[in-house]
Amino acid sequence: MTSMPFPERLGSYLKRAEQALSATKNSVLKPAGVTGPQYAALMHLSDNPGISAAGLARLCAVTPPTMNTVLKNLLEHGLVERTPHEWHRNVLETRLTAKGEKTLADADARAVKVERGLAAEFTDAERETLMALLDRCVDFLDAARRSDQA
Repeated sequence: MTSMPFPERLGSYLKRAEQALSATKNSVLKPAGVTGPQYAALMHLSDNPGISAAGLARLCAVTPPTMNTVLKNLLEHGLVERTPHEWHRNVLETRLTAKGEKTLADADARAVKVERGLAAEFTDAERETLMALLDRCVDFLDAARRSDQA
């Protein structure tokens, strides 16, 4: 493990881990023809067919303009289709195409391999502890953001 100059700066450790995971997933997803953000969108679309771009952006934790770029790329590759909502013509529903489902299956198998490899680096107890600690980080940061916005 590389030494960090400011060990009390936990955000640096969290960021490094997130960046390493993101870079690794992007690398393994490349042969499937998708990026990490595109994979995330396909995963959420699989669970939420017909969702709007704004809803998908929220689920993927990106801005609506970023999601529009992701969807544009997925559309260009024939992985999703967008159709007007039955009652709200200004809302476009987004769904996976058959090609999108096939691509998602390939990409997911690749991503799961990374996740399982990472999980194997820890004992069951360590994994549970790590997840609990990360949950505490999220809870604290969410509360800090909410109190700052108040």
